[in-house]
Amino acid sequence: MANGTGPVSALWTEINRCGQNGDFTRALKAVNKILHENKDDVTALLCKIVCLIQNGGFKEALNVINTHTKSLTSDMIGFEKAYCEYRLNRVEGALKTIQGIPEQTDKLKELYGQVLYRLERYDECRAVYKDLIRNSQDDYEEERKTNLSAVLAAQSMWDNTAPDLDLPESSYELCYNAACCLIGQGQFSQALTQLQKAEELCRKSLAEDSDVMEEDIEAELAIIHSQMAYVMQLQGRLEEALQLYNQVIKLKPSDVGLLAVTANNIITVNKDQNVFDSKKKVKLTNAEGVEHKLANKQLQAIELNKALLAMYTNQAEQCNKLASNLQSQYPGHPKPVLVQVAQLCREKQHNKAIELLQRFADQYPENASRIKLTMAQLYLTQGHVTKACDILKSIEEFEYKLGMVSALVTLYTHEEDIDSAIDVFSQAIQYYRSKQPGSAAHLSLVREAANYKLKYGRKKEATSDLEQLWNQNKKDIHTLAQLISAYSLVDQDKAKALSKQLPSPDSMSLNVDVDELENSHGATNIRKKATKVIGETQPKEQGPDIKKKKKKKKGKLPKNCDPKSTPDPERWLPMRERSYYRGRKKGKKKEQVGRGTQGATSGASAELDASKTASSPPTSPQPGLGTSTSAVPPRQQKPAVPAAARKKAPQKKKKGGKGGW
Repeated sequence: MANGTGPVSALWTEINRCGQNGDFTRALKAVNKILHENKDDVTALLCKIVCLIQNGGFKEALNVINTHTKSLTSDMIGFEKAYCEYRLNRVEGALKTIQGIPEQTDKLKELYGQVLYRLERYDECRAVYKDLIRNSQDDYEEERKTNLSAVLAAQSMWDNTAPDLDLPESSYELCYNAACCLIGQGQFSQALTQLQKAEELCRKSLAEDSDVMEEDIEAELAIIHSQMAYVMQLQGRLEEALQLYNQVIKLKPSDVGLLAVTANNIITVNKDQNVFDSKKKVKLTNAEGVEHKLANKQLQAIELNKALLAMYTNQAEQCNKLASNLQSQYPGHPKPVLVQVAQLCREKQHNKAIELLQRFADQYPENASRIKLTMAQLYLTQGHVTKACDILKSIEEFEYKLGMVSALVTLYTHEEDIDSAIDVFSQAIQYYRSKQPGSAAHLSLVREAANYKLKYGRKKEATSDLEQLWNQNKKDIHTLAQLISAYSLVDQDKAKALSKQLPSPDSMSLNVDVDELENSHGATNIRKKATKVIGETQPKEQGPDIKKKKKKKKGKLPKNCDPKSTPDPERWLPMRERSYYRGRKKGKKKEQVGRGTQGATSGASAELDASKTASSPPTSPQPGLGTSTSAVPPRQQKPAVPAAARKKAPQKKKKGGKGGW
């Protein structure tokens, strides 16, 4: 008998009733009463573990399992233990627990697939779900197909693997995962269409439930809208993407993983602009539990963007710290090193940046392609073109790519090293001749090499390339003409022999109506035909051509010129060379205001001139000049200043040393 609680059978009846009603809290109290009487009751322990799991007490349930290992064997409680470890993010421990259980049931396989998905072992996870769909018959087939489509989407996004399974698109989850597969394959327009279909299905399915509010529908659509914004961002529609991202952020979804990804994408849209907003969004990526919700590549991208943001905000120490942490987590990944190099370049420490790149290239040669390209770029910025060429030639992955050949030839030509440029052509042609003979890349390289040699006067070397091209296509007249031109300076007999294979001029002439061509739409410099004027008749007998005399225009005379007077015949000569020039008179200075010695004025000479006094009679006017003159208005006349009120000009001081005043 329990203490005041009735018999144990009554407690078991209550536990059974509560379990059917979903009241696991009350059932747990009854189980604890039974265990108080008998702490090793296996059935009660199992019930307690189930109640704790249903209430979310995974840590307490795992403690019960680990405490009673003698009573609870792995066959009895293996699934529950693995599930608790999985929910507590102890994924590696859950995998070991599952692998230690001898009997693999369907529910254990379901959990096994979830664990493999969290560990990003997508190939094994895919096989588990395919086996479950093939060998199970229950009501959870659509959920398994949804999980399988999620695996295919992850493979397409992170492993660049194209899915080979055709799954139905009957639910919005399946449509969403199908869109993710399309994003991984670069089919952004189709992915956006699929996401719009997923949005419609989601609204339709949730609208059927009367208990679901509009806020709940928007919260469920948040992940679809965030993915739509990501596709728009990849398409270059940044303003639309940013608007959708901010719409998701305002909803404050409970999924910390979704919130972190959306905030990170906003930071990538902002780049080095709107840094204040980016610093606020970084806080959303640091939420608790984010590392358990996202894939490793997503976490890596978020940390990398944090380092770049620190670099853009001139936080050099923080940038180097974040980049170093990334490098320790992902030792062979080149991006953390590139961030450190970018920070060093901002600090004008190019030599240290090159040393860091060289150290990484020596340590991880399999991932050194992008690193060496960056080294070549740094050498070019410093003007070391030859070193940059040596670095580019050492990249085996890109050695014979057409772009690399073009870059090397351009750089060697800039350095006027024509022999090295021709060697690059020769090695590339030899490679394609052995690997892809007659391919478009092979023939284009041969043609470019021939043109390059002809341009720089290597006609003898160009003949072999031109012959190779001509042998590939005997109807190529342009190549034949080039070959003849090259041989004309090297081997004239060979040139004459080849010239016989040129087609005749008649066969090469084009039947073109020149007049029609010139009068066609868009033609310039059209010759206009002479047109007859209506009403005019040409004379029957044409006499000798009479040239019409052009009328001479009368020259313009200068102003105030008297046409009756004879002009001066010496007017074209300079004044000094004219016969009547007598030179400048010396000793007579004109009266000029402000000139002369200090204190001297022109008033004295004016007073001695009797003709200028008021008492003198007016002189007779000169012939030929008008008598009337315009008077100066009184208000504009300056009043006479008495001599006593005049200020003397300041006397200049005599300077010391040589010189005058």
